[in-house]
Amino acid sequence: MSNTSNTARRGRPANPQSNRQARLSAQAARVAAGGTISKGRPAVEGSARQQRLAEKAARIAAGEVIKRGRKAKAKETVAA
Repeated sequence: MSNTSNTARRGRPANPQSNRQARLSAQAARVAAGGTISKGRPAVEGSARQQRLAEKAARIAAGEVIKRGRKAKAKETVAA
């Protein structure tokens, strides 16, 4: 047995002229220039969800402990 490793490139070869490779290299150039890459759906400022998240972040910043999940309902006692 030999301990030499195979230096051949594995996997499917990338086509440098493809649209995907052009997009990836443009993204890499944008990041290298100090820019940012926007991924996913942008958040709508002022939406109900963004307001809830801002209120939750403010409560956490104030030191309040926020429990996960729905609040437990008060159990009713039945007099027998």
